[in-house]
Amino acid sequence: MSDYGRALEFGYFLVPNASDPLLDTARAADRAGLDLIGVQDHPYQRRYVDTWTLLSMIAAVTERVRVFPDVANLPLRPPAVLAKAAASLDVLSGGRAELGLGAGGFSEAIEAFGGPRRSGKEAAGALEEAVTVIRKVWSGEQNLRFDGDHYQLKGAKAGPVPAHRMELWLGVRGPRGLALTGRAADGWLPSSAWAPPERLPELHARIDEGAAAAGRDPADVRRLYNIGGTITGGASDGFLHGPVSQWTDELTDLAVGSGMDTFILWAEGDQETQIKRFAEEIAPAVREQVARERGR
Repeated sequence: MSDYGRALEFGYFLVPNASDPLLDTARAADRAGLDLIGVQDHPYQRRYVDTWTLLSMIAAVTERVRVFPDVANLPLRPPAVLAKAAASLDVLSGGRAELGLGAGGFSEAIEAFGGPRRSGKEAAGALEEAVTVIRKVWSGEQNLRFDGDHYQLKGAKAGPVPAHRMELWLGVRGPRGLALTGRAADGWLPSSAWAPPERLPELHARIDEGAAAAGRDPADVRRLYNIGGTITGGASDGFLHGPVSQWTDELTDLAVGSGMDTFILWAEGDQETQIKRFAEEIAPAVREQVARERGR
């Protein structure tokens, strides 16, 4: 399927450089009317502030934008505690948190920070277990038990329950992770750098197969896209490097032709200018053009 018919959302990818005016930039995204702010999670990167601390501060200084890790580094964040942190942020923010989760790349850096070094198969297995653990902890039930190869719950008491139905989005590319996304996640969160538009159909197909096997409608899985690019005033210089009209056409094609519904801007150039143009010029134009295309 090339279009799952979902409502569109637009967000911003905030790089957590400690030397940048992070909260000012987050406020700008909130004021501009964007739906989401995502923050990458690389605890071993010395130039970055901690992602969960930053997300909490962003939620405190904004009014409406939703926040999420893009994506949380599972090997360095035990899933039961991660689930509690996410639920707590959702409660404290009035239902404005979601959870993006990944199996963790950069094995050497993870190991340097005391995390486990996992093979591809082990990482996929740990991610699958983590999804189960997180769902259990969000349930609010008592005496939670789970006995996995990587994670365990031994009579755990869950709480607080998220303030809204929090979504769990997986940043995965392998067959097992994509099948897991279709079967058990609320969304898929790739980046255009490693999942370019021409690869999307085959990756969607694996998600859709996983959803169908679990008796789910593939359209129940949100399809988010971290998109790198620059909004300019000049001529096109390649995919998502060009004027507003080009961005509008290309994002419309991604929505109605390639199944994506949520676009997270990872911009080059002056951030506040890029945010403002993305939110005020591109987002409404894409919504209007997609509605027109779907109406046909």
